[in-house]
Amino acid sequence: MCIRDREWTARLAGMGVAILSLSDTVGTAQNQDIKDLYESLVPAYPSIEFGAHLHCKPQEWKEKIATAYAAGCRRFDGAIQGFGGCPMAADALTGNMPTEKMLSYFTSQKIDHEVRWMAFEAAHNKASALFQKYH
Repeated sequence: MCIRDREWTARLAGMGVAILSLSDTVGTAQNQDIKDLYESLVPAYPSIEFGAHLHCKPQEWKEKIATAYAAGCRRFDGAIQGFGGCPMAADALTGNMPTEKMLSYFTSQKIDHEVRWMAFEAAHNKASALFQKYH
């Protein structure tokens, strides 16, 4: 873990920040980086709810989610079908974490989440129609 991560977390905690999402918007974080970061910060700052905003290649999503969850992260950002990304990412395949894959993983692991499946399915269907029309 980078010392600056802990310095900025301490600074934000001192300002009363209650939710802090750690991001890897270019998709270069390795699983060990993710593990070290959350295992260090989550217990050190129990008043902060840490989240993850991770970008990944299509084959990397599961390992990154599993690693962050095992290391103490309980709040995750995602995007339907992983749509979107970062223009500075290493390649065109790197994008947002697919929400539907995260939900499937959490369900398969019997991890509670507050997403209502029917509402998500409706949103997913509408998004898919838009993506087909405009992408």
